[in-house]
Amino acid sequence: MHIDGAISICIYTSDTDLFEFIQRGLGEAFEVWIERRCDPGRTQEQKRWPDVALLDMRKQSLDVNPLRIQLVRAIRRRNSPPAVIALVDANDLPVIRQVFDNGGHDIVECPVSMDELRFALLHAHRFQQMEKEIHPPGPVAKPNQTHPDFVVYSEAMQQVLALTRKVAPNDVSVLITGETGTGKELLAREIHRMSSRAYGPFVAFSCANLPETLIEDELFGHEKGAFTGAMAARRGRVEVADQGTLFLDEIGDIALGLQAKLLRVLQQRSFERLGSNTTLKANFRLVCATLRDLKTMVEHGEFRRDLYYRLNVVQICLPPLRERQDGIAVLADHFLRQCTKELRKPITHFSAPSLRALEEYGWPGNVRELENVVQRAVVMAEGKTIETWHLPPEVGSGLATPVAGKLPLEGEVRQFKRRVVVRTLREFGGDTNQAAKSLGITRSHLYRLMNQLHIPLHDGLPVREHAENMDVRLPPTIH
Repeated sequence: MHIDGAISICIYTSDTDLFEFIQRGLGEAFEVWIERRCDPGRTQEQKRWPDVALLDMRKQSLDVNPLRIQLVRAIRRRNSPPAVIALVDANDLPVIRQVFDNGGHDIVECPVSMDELRFALLHAHRFQQMEKEIHPPGPVAKPNQTHPDFVVYSEAMQQVLALTRKVAPNDVSVLITGETGTGKELLAREIHRMSSRAYGPFVAFSCANLPETLIEDELFGHEKGAFTGAMAARRGRVEVADQGTLFLDEIGDIALGLQAKLLRVLQQRSFERLGSNTTLKANFRLVCATLRDLKTMVEHGEFRRDLYYRLNVVQICLPPLRERQDGIAVLADHFLRQCTKELRKPITHFSAPSLRALEEYGWPGNVRELENVVQRAVVMAEGKTIETWHLPPEVGSGLATPVAGKLPLEGEVRQFKRRVVVRTLREFGGDTNQAAKSLGITRSHLYRLMNQLHIPLHDGLPVREHAENMDVRLPPTIH
């Protein structure tokens, strides 16, 4: 029976007593049912899927069904999969490591503490809802919905998306600012897709480093014989964008003379082709992008003030990737899925050290550089895992520092947390129980922290910690 507003939980176990104990303990806020068939090959037959999958991974269950660990991977391969939590025996590090390596979200140690389980389920449900936004199901995006290529992978991008959703339905000019490679054109396409002009054309043109005459011809078109070589009439970008969106990248590179003509087009929605006196109409929405500071250019007389105010009705600033480090792992995974599909390679995930290297790098080329790095790694990798030696030297060595010379607040906090956890584990000789007590948290919370901070589990101690501290790059033959 479906309960409105309840979080749905499916428990994969053959232990009926465990199921009934958890069902009674969770109460009415959770809708709980049991799935006794725990064969990973039969997941496609499952007709109903929960918000969170709770897997019985205790030793007694693994003895009965040794393929149970593959069930984690089978569930996570689904389109818009549920978050996975595993019930494990206390301090069973090999199983815990396998759960995290195969895409599990969290673990809860047995005997089960109902308070701890309830917290883990609520946390996993929230994570699952966010993942649905990041990777929406279905390949086709409709107006007012985000496209799968527009990955909302950090808190900063959540704010950008919220502003985009407010702006897009209103037919006003938008100015997108940000460094090269931050995804300005992708955001412009998202504004178009969410607008009432979504079924009209999206016409993009970059004004970067082009002479004024060429930009004018590209924007307004020309008549036959307008200049030497004009063998036939040609429609310009403004004319083609009628009833749609015109995106002008690097608008700051347009010369002052052409700025005046563009201003007239925006004011009157009319223009003439080169070599013609016939006035044409065009109804389009203008979205512009620039990495330059237009306000400063206005003050220096390099950009028209009236045009600046016309373009800057709403400004959306895309932060550089080094300021969105909380989402680098999600974005890297998105590019990994794309590249493995295109190149038909069986790579499934990043190793913890390689993922940490991506998160600690400064990314001067922003998202575009990250995409290129992931593509290179997919080409170089031969197994199912991307390791640090598959990354470019400046990324994989971990020696690179952010462009600004220091990590943003999120990066500093992350590094501080990681140092504290590693130091505490060493202090207690890898005893996770004592380390958790010293940190004032539960042991499952400690495992969750180690997973989030990419501290690989190896008898309770970080893998290859000494080698990494000495900046030694391990060859593929060392495990």
